[in-house]
Amino acid sequence: MEDLKKTILSYAQVSDSDMAFGLQFYKKQTFKKGSFLLQPDQHIEHFYFMKQGCVSYYTVEEGTTQVMEFFTEGYFFTDLYAYIQEIPSQSYLEALEDIIVYSISKTDVQKVFDHSHQMERFGRLSMQRTFVINFQRINQLRNLTNQERYLELLKKRPTLFQRVPQYLIASYLGVTPVGLSKIRKRLKSNE
Repeated sequence: MEDLKKTILSYAQVSDSDMAFGLQFYKKQTFKKGSFLLQPDQHIEHFYFMKQGCVSYYTVEEGTTQVMEFFTEGYFFTDLYAYIQEIPSQSYLEALEDIIVYSISKTDVQKVFDHSHQMERFGRLSMQRTFVINFQRINQLRNLTNQERYLELLKKRPTLFQRVPQYLIASYLGVTPVGLSKIRKRLKSNE
């Protein structure tokens, strides 16, 4: 759990006693590649921290997969909208590799926040980070060309291209697999 502890501390100063209190509620879980942590119409009851692996967060609309995010090592994740609103999810969380996560239930999160102002601050700051990441993603989809989005992803998260099937990367970028292939071909010919 040392990686979880370090990530929490990257958001807020937390005393050893408050950290120990909070960490006791996290449970280590493993999921095989292809397993679902969440499917549509389920209630999301947990927040996760990715220790190892990669999860795809997506929806399926009219038979088309729309990838919203890939969660890899060091990310906190859930279907935040369904989690906060306490409504059934319309999304999937699917393991793209064998994964190890630390999960904490919503009721335990509340216990930790009620116990520790420092841990509550961590929770607020981590949710703010999630909001900023989502806002940046929306802006990229609206304001950048397909090629610019590809180059930005390549720069910020290059290992995804070895870990994630190309059709899912294409979906994440908002292009077809053929479109992604054309972008890659064009860039290669410009080298």
